[in-house]
Amino acid sequence: MITAIQVLRSLQRLKNRRLHLGVSGSIACYKSADLLRHLRAAGITVSVTVTQGAGHFVQPLLFSSLGAAPVYPEMFTGEEPFAHLEPGQCCHALMVAPASASLLARMACGQASDMLSAQILAFQGPVAVAPAMNTLMWTNAATQANIATLQERKVTIVGPDSGTLACGSEGSGRLAPMPCLLAHALRLLAPQDMAGETVLVTLGPTREPWDGVRFWSNPSTGAMGASLALSAWLRGARVHAVAGPGIDTDLLPPLPGLFLHPVTTARQMLGEATDIWPKATMGMFTAAVADFSPVPFGARKFKKADSPDGLTVRFTPNADILATLALDKGTRRILGFAAETPDAQTSLMDLARLKLRKKGCSLLAANNVAQAGSGFGSATNAMAVADCQGREEHWPLQSKMDVAWDLCTWLLQL
Repeated sequence: MITAIQVLRSLQRLKNRRLHLGVSGSIACYKSADLLRHLRAAGITVSVTVTQGAGHFVQPLLFSSLGAAPVYPEMFTGEEPFAHLEPGQCCHALMVAPASASLLARMACGQASDMLSAQILAFQGPVAVAPAMNTLMWTNAATQANIATLQERKVTIVGPDSGTLACGSEGSGRLAPMPCLLAHALRLLAPQDMAGETVLVTLGPTREPWDGVRFWSNPSTGAMGASLALSAWLRGARVHAVAGPGIDTDLLPPLPGLFLHPVTTARQMLGEATDIWPKATMGMFTAAVADFSPVPFGARKFKKADSPDGLTVRFTPNADILATLALDKGTRRILGFAAETPDAQTSLMDLARLKLRKKGCSLLAANNVAQAGSGFGSATNAMAVADCQGREEHWPLQSKMDVAWDLCTWLLQL
């Protein structure tokens, strides 16, 4: 099963962007090594500062071993006199994960008493913090006042999560889940060229029941649609993901401004998408919607003994969600998808052109689901892409996240 972590770390379009990672004193700081590993997989250059408190839990050598460079020592202990200024001069974003109550207090007060605090004070780019501490410390009025101050200064607050804490108590204060940390780190580095857009994305399969327990469906995992939803969110958009069955927070993590609308049938998907459509400025229709629904035999399980000589199921056509909403296109830019199995006489691009005109899209991306690595459940796609202005391109196999990123870029240019 493809997860959000796999999708996000497959993105290579931010390769060589630079993030400075601060690690402060919390028992959760061992998780920052995992965050570093995922960022490096996405081609991000990462430097690290480990505070004195964090050094009681993890050693700087751990981060060096995982590819961080440089890993800064405490102030007045290294040979570089201006190391406290360097991240602000060469990094595109700064993230502290985990951020202790003490670190948050130093940030709010503008203190520069240690290396990380000084680096934050001298940093003028986007900054995010992921708090991690005991519930009583998190809910304390002083901590909440510090958080409010940081929010006023446009610092992004990631989490915290709720659950069982290291001390055994229950409540808020856990470090945010890794998919959320990775998504926010990448968003800090991404161009915010989709800010102000409200994007509707349909994704995953639909299930059309024919008795009380069986259904008609397909093997879509929703990975392509999730890649588009995450790409748009990373670039600043507000995203509504109308997702078929099997799509959950493992694939689309809980992120502010990314709304998951679970549905099951094609009829439900059309209804939910229709409700969202008036506030959308873009539509991305990737769902593998069943073209037909079986006429149900009833709400109970159909017994084999009731039809010993075989069974005939009658199907009725479902509404075309993309074509239906495209009738009310207005100024919206619409991306359609077509899963095809071209024959020797018809090319994939021919089918893309046909669907582009038939569906009323701005942009149409077609893939050959019979091609290895380009079908349902794969982490990659090869595409034939055509737009309403006559531009056409063939794309080789690449990660679905990179495909999604490039489709978002193309859509913005129309």
